[in-house]
Amino acid sequence: MQKILIIGATSAIAEAVARLYAARAAAIYLVGRNAGRLDTIAADLRVRGAQRAEYGVLDVNDVTAHGTLLDAAWNTLGGIDTVLIAHGTLPDQAACDASVELSLREFATNGTSTIALSAALAQRLQPGATLAVISSVAGDRGRASNYLYGSAKAAVTAYLSGLGQRLRPAGINVLNIKPGFVDTPMTAAFKKGALWATPDKVAAGILRAIGKRKAVAYLPGFWWAIMMIIKNIPEFVFRRIKL
Repeated sequence: MQKILIIGATSAIAEAVARLYAARAAAIYLVGRNAGRLDTIAADLRVRGAQRAEYGVLDVNDVTAHGTLLDAAWNTLGGIDTVLIAHGTLPDQAACDASVELSLREFATNGTSTIALSAALAQRLQPGATLAVISSVAGDRGRASNYLYGSAKAAVTAYLSGLGQRLRPAGINVLNIKPGFVDTPMTAAFKKGALWATPDKVAAGILRAIGKRKAVAYLPGFWWAIMMIIKNIPEFVFRRIKL
């Protein structure tokens, strides 16, 4: 029986991942801020076949509470073999430009909290386990339209690269998940097009990447080629492009 911990479990992608694991009769521990929403998702997962579906409430920016929450997850399921960190926000760049306080708060939510959780999890995971973290293609290069968000994800990406290198000899895999555009409630106001994916498609890709013990997964896969092009545009040219 797989034992799965999902942090940020009320997000559309995380819920889709949880449903796939429920169909495999996994034991699942959900973490989020909204107890009512977590309770509803847990009940649904039990109907879908989860061996167990429990939950704990956490504000990810309260770093002092991370250890207690993780201890509860470990004790409830009797250990964890796969962790998915999936929380995040999509900040308004213009609002961040106007407020240093907001910029730092959004950076903490999308960057610092994830790094803190990953550090705490690295101390608990055993050989054979996987730590999977949803970052973003936005972390591959800063763009004027969302560089606060992108810089937080860039920090996460760099941290996971080093953490994965450190933990590999111990048999623990660190997976950096880089989705492109995903049609979720968080992106409801955006105009959709051919490059957009559904949460279900991204979730299926996450499970495949975890199963293959990959280090990095661009989802859908065509984003790898797109970001290779974007990353290799010379800076003096890039600054003249509107992205």
